[in-house]
Amino acid sequence: MTDNSRLQRPVRIAVFPVAGLGTRFLPATKAIPKEMLTLVDRPLIQHAVEEAKAAGITDFVFVSSGGKTAMEDHFDHLSVLNSTLERRKKTKELELVQATEIPSSKLAVVRQHSPLGLGHAVWCAHKIVGDEPFAVLLPDDTVLAQKPCLVQMMEQYAKTGGNYIAAMEVTDDQVSSKGIITPGAMEGNRVEVKGLVEKPKLEEAPSRLAVLGRYILQPEIFKILETIGEGAGGEIQLTDGLAKLMAQQPFYGCRVDGAWHDCGNKLGWLEANIAFALSNPSMGSAVRDILKKYQEK
Repeated sequence: MTDNSRLQRPVRIAVFPVAGLGTRFLPATKAIPKEMLTLVDRPLIQHAVEEAKAAGITDFVFVSSGGKTAMEDHFDHLSVLNSTLERRKKTKELELVQATEIPSSKLAVVRQHSPLGLGHAVWCAHKIVGDEPFAVLLPDDTVLAQKPCLVQMMEQYAKTGGNYIAAMEVTDDQVSSKGIITPGAMEGNRVEVKGLVEKPKLEEAPSRLAVLGRYILQPEIFKILETIGEGAGGEIQLTDGLAKLMAQQPFYGCRVDGAWHDCGNKLGWLEANIAFALSNPSMGSAVRDILKKYQEK
């Protein structure tokens, strides 16, 4: 296999870093994982898993921590629930439950024992991923789009191979709170990534293209993360690892079509619920009426 073809191998594994404590949502997340907070009618983690499935992912890795088994249970086959729904002839509900199930051979859970950063969380999956390209999805970041975010990225990856990050234009007031791309050549929705700047001042930002929590990475990132050492905040930063990988392999950004919602804070999560509810054909009209009622007060 040539180097070029090696960098264009199919992506079948997705890693979900879900070990965080969700302290911004306390007390709601005292006993419930943040990733199990609902976005309209499904937990955040289910939205991310469904996006991965739509992109052709078949194997799922949760990088988790203590007290988060509710996520595993959510994707498990629950015999009592299934048989009860079947007996009561709740066909629609049964179909919804069965659609969440991931076969035990396709879901792996590894523990991140210490909160050592996103780079460390990704590295924790290295033995399961092995020598394959893989996707990374951060459930906090949701994209309301006609075509799922990771699907858009996979379409670009199929053309070029290499490594990809999802990117979106942000407003001036958002630049200093995001990771910003130093762009190179652009072709359609694909942009060459020359560098990444974490939370730059507006006047120093190389672009308005911000990185959102979706990645397609080659396995060489694991060796880099293992040896890179601590970065900002005393943590192993994924951004630092990506910067080194850029010097070794092709690296691109996929300019994603859609609306980006950050569900890592209360207001972002609330806005995402409104946006997703309004886009839902079964409830959009009713939600619009509710919002009008409160606008009148």
